[in-house]
Amino acid sequence: MKVEVKPVEVAGSGADLLAVGLFEGAELPAGIATAAGADEARPGFKKVSLLRPDGFPPVVVVGLGERGQIDPEKLRVAAALAAKEAARLQATSLAWALPEGGDASAAAEALVTGTILTAYRFDRFKSGDGDDSPRLEALTLLGDAEIEDAVAVARIAAEAQNRARDLQLTPANVATPTYLAERAEAIAAGADSLSIEVFGRAELEQKGMGGLIAVGQGGPQEPKLIVLRYDGGSGSPLAYIGKGVTFDTGGISLKPGAGMQEMKMDMSGAAAVLEATAAIAELELPLNLIALVPTTENMPSGTAIKPGDIITQYNGKTVEVNNTDAEGRLILADALAYAVELGAERLVDIATLTGAVEVALGSTYAGLISNDDGLAATVTSASEATGELSWRLPLHPEYKELMKGTVADLSNLGKKRKAGTITAASFLEEFVGETPWAHLDIAGSAWDIGREYVGNEPNGFGVRLLIELARQHSS
Repeated sequence: MKVEVKPVEVAGSGADLLAVGLFEGAELPAGIATAAGADEARPGFKKVSLLRPDGFPPVVVVGLGERGQIDPEKLRVAAALAAKEAARLQATSLAWALPEGGDASAAAEALVTGTILTAYRFDRFKSGDGDDSPRLEALTLLGDAEIEDAVAVARIAAEAQNRARDLQLTPANVATPTYLAERAEAIAAGADSLSIEVFGRAELEQKGMGGLIAVGQGGPQEPKLIVLRYDGGSGSPLAYIGKGVTFDTGGISLKPGAGMQEMKMDMSGAAAVLEATAAIAELELPLNLIALVPTTENMPSGTAIKPGDIITQYNGKTVEVNNTDAEGRLILADALAYAVELGAERLVDIATLTGAVEVALGSTYAGLISNDDGLAATVTSASEATGELSWRLPLHPEYKELMKGTVADLSNLGKKRKAGTITAASFLEEFVGETPWAHLDIAGSAWDIGREYVGNEPNGFGVRLLIELARQHSS
């Protein structure tokens, strides 16, 4: 989408549709306030009115509620409502009059983000022309030049999030581990600051990455470890690790059939890491970053790993695989240990890891678990800034006890049905050593989040959070 800033009055926007926010007790801009029906425009949050004043394009008035209670999340929602009205009217261009007062850059970011995410469509696999109705192609922010940087960052981040949604929605017979590797290679080819290595089965076996090999041995698709390096600064790198299970049947511990089609999205963490890395390179952020994506299918077959089998992870620890549907932690463990070996200063992994996190937190928050208070605070700050919320859960030695093996060092499944999200993270902690590490469990928030600007479909959760975290890391 074309996004620009114009320091013009509302009458000079040149757009098909003009959006204006209305606070409680405030007045509409001159010329709009006298339009028929203007006195019925409602300022309550999420209330929408359409006006057709003389000398203006159609005007959608979006209620913003009380001025003192406005925040970026409410503005993202307001932007979504205006974008939906643009779709209803088949407008291809939309202009937003920046609300007066407050942080103009934060408001601009929210309006751009909400608009671009709401305008998203995925019709790649529809026959013919798919949905050929007019699309919103241009957004103009009516404001001063001081917001241009915020607008540019918001556009890049939101478009990256939409690309992650593309990956989530692409079916598993297309979006294989090889497909993710090809996407990573395309990302690397797009910037001189990026380089890539992709390890296939032979290299993984040579390195001793027993988790990734074990999960991948049940199906014909070759498991891979994708390693993208972004060299944009100096010092030790930040590392992002994204779970990339392109289809998860559960393996021998087979999942129920109902809803299994959603398991094409068990690579949502990988999608977030890949597209956040592409955006970080586009933004030319001054830091070094290593993005690691362990990717595989988890399939049942005569060659699949069996419950009770013992494997050796990359750092040498042995694991009893007591449930083959607890596979994400096995592939993340190898990648985390490898990131430590590569000298990462801080580690952040993101994964659709446990159904337990949805029971605990629903879709509103991702679960956050960390061995470092400072890193946890930074992740929380980034999540609050982007509206991709996280809630920190505790670590405790008693949770580690639940993950000890009987005849191996560890089990990949807790001994009791307790604290499933935390015990899974406690397993991962065994592979990070003393390196500051944060884990984001997005199994409840990667889709079905229900917000106005992403609905209940795959939403690319974590992309903007990871970009914001990199921005904070580099500042």
